[in-house]
Amino acid sequence: MLSILSDDYFMKQALAEARRAYELGEVPVGAVVVSDQHIIARGHNTTEQLRDVTAHAEMVALTAASNYLDAKYLTDCTLFVTLEPCVMCAGALAWSQIGRVVFGAGDDKRGFLRFGKEILHPKTTLEYGILEEECQELLTSFFKARRNR
Repeated sequence: MLSILSDDYFMKQALAEARRAYELGEVPVGAVVVSDQHIIARGHNTTEQLRDVTAHAEMVALTAASNYLDAKYLTDCTLFVTLEPCVMCAGALAWSQIGRVVFGAGDDKRGFLRFGKEILHPKTTLEYGILEEECQELLTSFFKARRNR
């Protein structure tokens, strides 16, 4: 049984957001922001729906978390996201001074780690590979279905 306080639990919540994106025809990436062991914000890709290239899951979740806390800095928060953030999202994470970033699947093409962890705020801790197979499988399934249309 999963503890409500585990990284696996919170990544499963991010995966639920990714599945919502999948159902909407969006690239299935989901995110949750956690503060004091509570989910304070959720987001999934809405770039197609909003016709906004910046509407990535991380950006949606960061905005919701800032609104919830009425603060621009998220130093005591953790972002759980199913796919390695892109450079744009990593920049926003740096500006938010988020305390911790946890992602599932890596992204060799668009992920920020191609350019180094230094894109994040110096005090941000980074972990990855949490439920990596489940996160990758959802993305693979989505793109395979798109190619077979």
